[in-house]
Amino acid sequence: MRTLRVVALAGIGLTATLLAACAALYRPEIDYDDLEERYANAASRFVDLPGDLHVHYRDEGNPNGPVVVMIHGFAASLHAWEPWVARLGDRYRVVTLDLPAHGLTRGPASYRMSLAGSAEVVRQLVDYLGIGQFVIVGNSMGGGVAWNFALAHPDRLLGLVLVDPVGAANARRRPDGAPIVFRAMESPIGRALLKRANLRPLAAQGLRAAYLDQHLVTPALIDRYVDLSRAPGHRDIILASRPDPLPSIDRFRALATPTLILHGEADKLIPVASSRALAGAIPGARLILYPGVGHVPMEQIPDRSAADVRLFIEGLVGER
Repeated sequence: MRTLRVVALAGIGLTATLLAACAALYRPEIDYDDLEERYANAASRFVDLPGDLHVHYRDEGNPNGPVVVMIHGFAASLHAWEPWVARLGDRYRVVTLDLPAHGLTRGPASYRMSLAGSAEVVRQLVDYLGIGQFVIVGNSMGGGVAWNFALAHPDRLLGLVLVDPVGAANARRRPDGAPIVFRAMESPIGRALLKRANLRPLAAQGLRAAYLDQHLVTPALIDRYVDLSRAPGHRDIILASRPDPLPSIDRFRALATPTLILHGEADKLIPVASSRALAGAIPGARLILYPGVGHVPMEQIPDRSAADVRLFIEGLVGER
């Protein structure tokens, strides 16, 4: 017991030391105009939604095809879906968006992140775009947004695709090796340091843990994550928000939407057991596991994962 306590204290001390070093290299916020110049593209659009939200989204692919709406994970942005947009856009109309406090979406200082709140933003956006039924896709935190939407608005969905998703309350524990930034966010001291920290060292460590394939963690990728985290107000909103109370696994037995679950077996952020539990609870859900793949299959193995999604959606919509 004494040894375990010493090891735990050493780990806490190491984390605090790293965060303090990051804080010493503080970088200021970056204006949205500058960020939009760097990270918006010709497909980027913006819409003002209730709650003083200015939402960045893209509406791409086949304008006459079935609609697929994709929701990114925590600290990410709609850029995470670019590999799938490129592979699925020939057949489908693909809508991606930056959630509040992420990417190029602006929100007020009073905004508090939640899975249900983000699901409501998705509803407002698809209503604005005049979209009826669609397939919703979510990765990680975005998976939690997707299944929240499915529970609240089952009549709006043709299908549900969960990619290494947040799951039930009994599966919140992360595997060993989770990035330091997540552990830091669990303590008041850690949150205070993160508010002023240069996140590049932490982002690099977290991205390497998520992607596994180190060739994918390029300086440009790290730059994008770090730059967008420096958008005015983003860090304040994220650090003031608290994790959602997740439902019990029994809540998912009410999901009637056809469901596909994809999960990298080497995921260091969300345990594969979480998706196994979801697949066992959601009626008729299909689970595909990817050996040696981490938290972002859509980026690590885009060809294979997009092909699995295409096959699933084709089974729902056929040739219409």
